[in-house]
Amino acid sequence: MAKKYEAIASFTDSQDKGKVYQKGDPYPNPANKKVSAERIKQLSSEDNRLGYPVIKEIKED
Repeated sequence: MAKKYEAIASFTDSQDKGKVYQKGDPYPNPANKKVSAERIKQLSSEDNRLGYPVIKEIKED
């Protein structure tokens, strides 16, 4: 099963044609969009332009 993520802060994804994500939005959108593991790592850590995580993994029970 694929991991799911959501935005924990509003941001503009510079690698997705400037798509804007608001806090609480699913990432990526659409959900079947291919995103590299490196990009997920960047957005879920401080290793991005904003300097803080903007997405988190959604843990399902």
